[in-house]
Amino acid sequence: MDILQRLTELSAKGQSLALCTVIKTSGSVPRHAGSKMLVFPDGRIEGSVGGGEMESRVVQMALKVLENGQPQTLSYTLNDPGKGDPGVCGGTVEVFVEAIKAQAKLLIIGAGHVGQAIAYLGDWLGFRVEVSDDRPDFCTPELVPQAQAFFPGPLAEQIDELSITPETYIVLSTRNLEVDLQVLPLLLESPAVYIGVIGSKRRWTIARKKLEEAGLSKKQLERITSPMGLEINAETPEEIALSILTEIVMQQRGGDGKRMSG
Repeated sequence: MDILQRLTELSAKGQSLALCTVIKTSGSVPRHAGSKMLVFPDGRIEGSVGGGEMESRVVQMALKVLENGQPQTLSYTLNDPGKGDPGVCGGTVEVFVEAIKAQAKLLIIGAGHVGQAIAYLGDWLGFRVEVSDDRPDFCTPELVPQAQAFFPGPLAEQIDELSITPETYIVLSTRNLEVDLQVLPLLLESPAVYIGVIGSKRRWTIARKKLEEAGLSKKQLERITSPMGLEINAETPEEIALSILTEIVMQQRGGDGKRMSG
């Protein structure tokens, strides 16, 4: 498969990657301009920019670019390893490394009135919207037309298909505490950047106690935001969705939630 086609496919699934492209060469080199390689956050690669020590150095830099988001142009002379060169071909190579961040994903668990409003606003804000509900009749394109993926049925049966990444924001807009207690233990070991639970402070106090009794650690429970959303005295599903997405965008952009006029 073409590397750019593969990149598009992986990005659509929520996978962030580094794209490394040979942009200039001279003399004898293992790969020429236009050669591409994908680097995954765990160091795996697809494609090649030349192999050997040079490629190993590119991979290490690609991992740093994935962390800081700053593109880099790398220059290598392949002449004398004794002087630190990563090869003996005799030529020179320039490689451009850039981070390709996946579209942020909004995974909504619970597709009732509030979940539907969250999907509508999340889609408008540019998130990839995915929906899960143990009630199949609620998890449909007819009720949630903004969603791009649907996972009807018990979450335990769907968890391996969810493709949760560090770009995933999980919102539990469930109908009751019992559903939260079933679902949360399945999510806390995921790499999701945000796990929020709807409801009152009292509901979360009860849920936290029951989850602790079930053996979940304090560190695990600290990953959960509940009640989620910013306090705007929201009442309607649309207002609640606005409160929740405002908090998520604030976290995503590094905001502080303060009034700009004050």
